[in-house]
Amino acid sequence: MPDTSAKTAAATLQLRKLLLPTDFSGCANYALPYAASIARATGATIICVHVVEPIVPAVGYSGLAEPMPIADMSEQLEDSAERELPQLADCDEFNGLEVEEVIVHGDAAAEIVRVASEHEVDLIVVSSHGRTGLGRIIFGSTAEAVVRHASCPVLVVKPPPQEEESD
Repeated sequence: MPDTSAKTAAATLQLRKLLLPTDFSGCANYALPYAASIARATGATIICVHVVEPIVPAVGYSGLAEPMPIADMSEQLEDSAERELPQLADCDEFNGLEVEEVIVHGDAAAEIVRVASEHEVDLIVVSSHGRTGLGRIIFGSTAEAVVRHASCPVLVVKPPPQEEESD
């Protein structure tokens, strides 16, 4: 008699909430149609999250006569996120879907994992910038850290080969 336990587990898999992290870059938008398709097929809610990362002051000469205060820069990033996130949630791809918006502060990967846990997300759909070599070492990989630390499955969407960033 064949083992049907795997088929039963797959049949009972329900996706109620998807998390779609975004930094509003063109690359982040590659994950959007995947999240929309999955949500449409399963009836899931999409939670769009943007992480405002802390600004580390530059050391040394920056070329600016007077540097902008860090508090002002952080406030501008928050204001920008508050303008852009609703536009993303109202995009044509999400038409007819339930979409929530979340803005958090901190390290991108850690906050994505925390929000996923808090909201009891069933799947994270995240884009990878496709960095390799030195670029990946310098900038790190948020997607890789999310995959490593998330307690739910993670779908990583790569950009088309012609748009991957390399060093």
